[in-house]
Amino acid sequence: MLQLLRDLGAQLAWQRDAGLLDTPSQGPLPVASVVAAPVPVSVSAPAPARAEPPPPAPVAVVAAPLVSAPPTVPVPMADPVLPEPVKVPPPAAVVTPIAPANFEGRAGALRVIQEEVRACRACKLAPTRTQTVFARGNPDARLCFIGEGPGADEDRTGLPFVGVAGQLLDRIIAAMRLTEDQVYIANIVKCRPPNNRVPYDEEMSACTPFLLRQLEVVKPEVIVALGKTAAGFLLEDKSTMTTMRGRWHSWKGVPVMPTWHPSYVLRVRDDPKSTARAEVWTDMKLVLERLGLPVPSPRG
Repeated sequence: MLQLLRDLGAQLAWQRDAGLLDTPSQGPLPVASVVAAPVPVSVSAPAPARAEPPPPAPVAVVAAPLVSAPPTVPVPMADPVLPEPVKVPPPAAVVTPIAPANFEGRAGALRVIQEEVRACRACKLAPTRTQTVFARGNPDARLCFIGEGPGADEDRTGLPFVGVAGQLLDRIIAAMRLTEDQVYIANIVKCRPPNNRVPYDEEMSACTPFLLRQLEVVKPEVIVALGKTAAGFLLEDKSTMTTMRGRWHSWKGVPVMPTWHPSYVLRVRDDPKSTARAEVWTDMKLVLERLGLPVPSPRG
């Protein structure tokens, strides 16, 4: 132990002489003073070469709460009141796919219905037909003529009103100063009844959905019902033709003018008492007036 104290004293003396201690050099320390002096724990640690400020206390960083960052808890808010969505009506041209408001769209929709008619086997007329008879004329027409059903000539050609009665209808249309491009012509039934008989109610009922869709696509402003069968079925009216013709009726909001069928006019043309031809022209003048068209004098 004594030797250790001597060595420690020598070390301190050397540090002092080397200028490592701030105390002035006074020569070697006597051994007695070293032994007599109390030995603190820090004696063995040399004094720092230069005084440096103590590092900042970490308490402010670690212990202090972070007050600069706002809490992330969302502030309660009242539910926003959203306005009711504005209901914008679709353009008129696309209200329904089967009734577009242009010629090409209507023609395309009618072709779809025509293909369905060709495939139809809903009644007993299908096995005896040569082909179906759909329509002729302009799908964009304001005026539509509806007959009861096709005959032999129509069954052969696939077009309505192309026989003798159809030729008379064409002359009536021409007398109105109209052309085939300004009218649409169709029948209630799309297949010829055997021997050109009047269609039965069940046959007309089977074809009615096709006719309804045709008229929904064409959207005529006026319908002329040719003959008692067509007029009675469309209007659900069992009255006589004499009672129905010459006055306006309505079918689903569309004005309907019943008139004599061209075939009837042909049958009574030689009867001097018949007024059928004159009555048809009277009815057509009412149709032209309803359409806002000029009324010409009859011809031919």
